Amino acid sequence: MSETILRVENLVTHYGETKVLDGVSFDVEKGEIFVIIGGSGCGKSTLLKHMCGLLRPTSGSIYYGDRDITVMDEEELVTIQRAIGIALQSSGLFNSMTIGDNVAMPLREYGNVDPALIDAVVRMKLSLVGMATAQHLMPSELSGGMRKRAGLARAIALDPPVVYFDEPSAGLDPIMAAGLDDLILDLRRMLGTTFIIVTHELDSIRKIADRMLMLDRGKTVFLGTVDDVETQGSDRVRQFFDRRADEYITQRNI
Repeated sequence: MSETILRVENLVTHYGETKVLDGVSFDVEKGEIFVIIGGSGCGKSTLLKHMCGLLRPTSGSIYYGDRDITVMDEEELVTIQRAIGIALQSSGLFNSMTIGDNVAMPLREYGNVDPALIDAVVRMKLSLVGMATAQHLMPSELSGGMRKRAGLARAIALDPPVVYFDEPSAGLDPIMAAGLDDLILDLRRMLGTTFIIVTHELDSIRKIADRMLMLDRGKTVFLGTVDDVETQGSDRVRQFFDRRADEYITQRNI
């Protein structure tokens, strides 16, 4: 029987008078690769920030187990945030620090790790993402794909049960993107990590997603597997997967 690791209930969010999320509900199972998709401006990144506790919604709930992070005070929320990993679209590495120091930072700041063991843990995490020899390099010495991998190594430094990944393939060539997809699948297999990933890359979605949530204008328009798209997806969902332009855009540009 599957175990729910996270549950979102009727999430509503406004930026000023604009409703960005409109009654979004879903759950994520332990060990699942759960992908959030949709067009630009549909609310994907806003939803991710809510699940990380970086934004508070207008209404609704986000449960980790039986704990609702939307009503927590800052001290409680920080405790939850330390138990999740976040890999940003830009990698989020500190340019003034070596890759090893970047990965070591959460271990030093939040981890209950013997300082004498930190270097060994850093090497292990970098090895997991295929960067065992990169510990002493600076971020500026790495390619875009390597920076993504280093950011992921830092995200898993504390062995979090959940890792959030924002647009992992953005800016990467197809070969590097495919390698990152393989890495995500390998980490899930080896560590049992639950991944929640925001992306619009169709090849990645088809390769890694166990289930996906599609947003359109802040509302859920699809929740299911890639195979479900053909049988259960609306025309809007199939349009996304078929890469068909909106008619008004096509007409406007003729």
